[in-house]
Amino acid sequence: MSVESVSAEGFARESLAVLEDITRSARDEVTRAAELIADCVRGDGVIQAFGTGHSQAMVLELAGRAGGLVPTNRLSIADLVLYGGEDPSVLDDPLLERRAGVAERIYRLADPRPEDLFVVISNSGVNNVIVETALRAKEQGHRLLAITSLAHTRAVPAGHSSGKKLADLADVVLDNRAPRGDALLDLPGGGAVCALSTLTGVMLIQMTVAEASRQLLATGDRPPVYVSANVPGGFEGNLELEKRYAGRIRRTAS
Repeated sequence: MSVESVSAEGFARESLAVLEDITRSARDEVTRAAELIADCVRGDGVIQAFGTGHSQAMVLELAGRAGGLVPTNRLSIADLVLYGGEDPSVLDDPLLERRAGVAERIYRLADPRPEDLFVVISNSGVNNVIVETALRAKEQGHRLLAITSLAHTRAVPAGHSSGKKLADLADVVLDNRAPRGDALLDLPGGGAVCALSTLTGVMLIQMTVAEASRQLLATGDRPPVYVSANVPGGFEGNLELEKRYAGRIRRTAS
């Protein structure tokens, strides 16, 4: 890649090409992912979304935002402190997501029901807490949707003792098309700049939510969707929708 390609225009051109490829080639996977979400909503389930690091941005895109589905939970390593009573200093460990046993604690704090769907998001798909969350979800009979980079996960060794990666465990995998290491633009002399996975992950999530909504409408089921709390009546309307899931999503009372 030339020096001239490392620019705003270069990133726009390269990233838009990947997004265009996703809209053309990911339709089957998006349809299957949407079926998981639509079935979960119809079955009175909650979508339990988990990611670490920058993958938390995609979790926020799915869980609890305007235009998104109401029955969603954001799961996080921070739950150990927020809901589990652990000292905040536990979060100072830069390798916490690689520690064994963390996922089990996060799962128990979420207290999911069998009908809940797990959505696990990780670019590499190999860290312990990601793989253990996926394993725990499958052991308990949950359906599992993964959003990951197949290019990255295929290029690195498994980090979990089982030898499994996130993509190996999922019922459906959405490939975010990010390159190994995530950064899109190669720098002269080595290295790369400008991560891609958030941009493509958001596209895949919103395509999937749109398709799940279409599937729900096709069977006469109105998608339970948040309205912005910053429009008249939005906050009150959202509270009414949340009553159905009281005690099951963390934005409601027990």
